Amino acid sequence: MTGYSLHIGLNRVDPDAYGGWDGKLNGCVNDANAMLRLATATGFQPVQLLDAAATSQAVITQIGAYARTAVAGDLVLLTYSGHGGQVADIDGDEPDQQDETWVLFDRQVLDDELRRMYAQFAAGVRVLVISDSCHSGTVIRDVERDAVLQQEREHDLGLETGARGGPPAVLPPAAVARVMPRGVAEKDDKARRATYEFVQSLAGATTDEDVAASVLLISGCQDDQYSYDGPVNGEFTGTLLRVWDEGAFAGSYVDLHRKVLDQMPSRQQPNFYPMGTPDDAFLAQQPFAITPPAGATTAS
Repeated sequence: MTGYSLHIGLNRVDPDAYGGWDGKLNGCVNDANAMLRLATATGFQPVQLLDAAATSQAVITQIGAYARTAVAGDLVLLTYSGHGGQVADIDGDEPDQQDETWVLFDRQVLDDELRRMYAQFAAGVRVLVISDSCHSGTVIRDVERDAVLQQEREHDLGLETGARGGPPAVLPPAAVARVMPRGVAEKDDKARRATYEFVQSLAGATTDEDVAASVLLISGCQDDQYSYDGPVNGEFTGTLLRVWDEGAFAGSYVDLHRKVLDQMPSRQQPNFYPMGTPDDAFLAQQPFAITPPAGATTAS
């Protein structure tokens, strides 16, 4: 069994590709470097794409290469740190009528594209995706959305007590949301509407049932929330690294998510979303363990 990893970090994007907007951030390259170190320490074969190297073609090509290479029993780790965006959905697979995106150097890559790439992985492959960007969770139900909005209103009134009874959460004065500004997003969607409609139609309405691999997404926030940047790391990535504690953490992916969630403020609630072939043994593993769980199917 083999571990493959890809670490994407963008502190900036090409202003020529986004109408003059450079998307400046502080902690995304640091996030990618930190996740690269984590992956190297746990035995992965890593690839890193930073800033100008993190183009849509480079990312899609590398994930495609892993999909062709990985066999049953392998683990593929994909980490993304950068801006998140949304574009209008045309294929009807999004209840909020928005496709969530990774804002890469030259264009946005849609969640439809990513889901289609996950569908290229073979059965028995585990895929772990860690995304520290805005709008990076899966769609949540309206009742959950109302609860989030209520928590944010309480935060605005100075009533926040911290996530799940944790210490009070204080938003640093310099904190910046990793989200494409609305005006930039609208212009980009209009300018690239033909491109986005083409990739949406090409990807098709891929569902969980179309994904043979076992995929786990742990993301920095819910679809309707912001992930916040920081001077060193993003708030989500920084918290994950503290909980991981250079490998001293003991527990499952479920435990890791719960402990990260406990230390995050209610305005930013990391999401935990398995998709593809259900694999409870994968979710119960020590995080980042390349060796497949007992009883798992492996390539001979």
